[in-house]
Amino acid sequence: MSEGGTKVLTAHRAGLVGCRSCGRVWPEGTEKCARCHASLHPPDRRRLQFVWAWLAAGIICYIPANIFPMMRTQTLASLQGGTEATIIEGVIELIHYGSYDIAIIVFVASVVVPIAKFVAIIWLGLVAGKPSTAEDAHSRLRVFEVVEFIGRWSMIDVFVVAVLSALVQLGFVVSIHPGPAAASFALSVAFTMLSAQSFDPRLIWRGLPLQSSKN
Repeated sequence: MSEGGTKVLTAHRAGLVGCRSCGRVWPEGTEKCARCHASLHPPDRRRLQFVWAWLAAGIICYIPANIFPMMRTQTLASLQGGTEATIIEGVIELIHYGSYDIAIIVFVASVVVPIAKFVAIIWLGLVAGKPSTAEDAHSRLRVFEVVEFIGRWSMIDVFVVAVLSALVQLGFVVSIHPGPAAASFALSVAFTMLSAQSFDPRLIWRGLPLQSSKN
């Protein structure tokens, strides 16, 4: 919405429906995009139920991911016992051995990023379709783009455990195995990504008024 009070016309109000795959707009009522052959549907707040469902599943899986051990280490064929470490315990151990940079990366990717994604998706779901200005809409769109971008980096803990489990298998001496938290964390990340992908960014623009309050 411009400061001069010009009308804000969205594709939905113009009788058009946009394709979420390629961005092409078509007349309302078109069922399939002729460019990429994707199914077309108008923005609908009722589809937010998919966002909430996937997000709830992600939060539920994130709880055991932080309670149960992420990695199990056995030495001398368990003759000297084994050790288990959760995500936070692993970060503390990295700090203890002076690996501050790796500890920061693991903490940010495994704790800060997932919680920030939960908060961001909840906020987007609550404000979707609500009254806003063009500036607010652009801010919400940037938040959504950030959530989608950082989603691919949320698996760093699972990748580290998988690589260590494949490489550090020295038979009788030492072996590393993923703990139950690894599967929970992977599921939490997958569900959260599905939640973000289920969110229709076109709902962000549904809250724009037809004209500014200055008119």
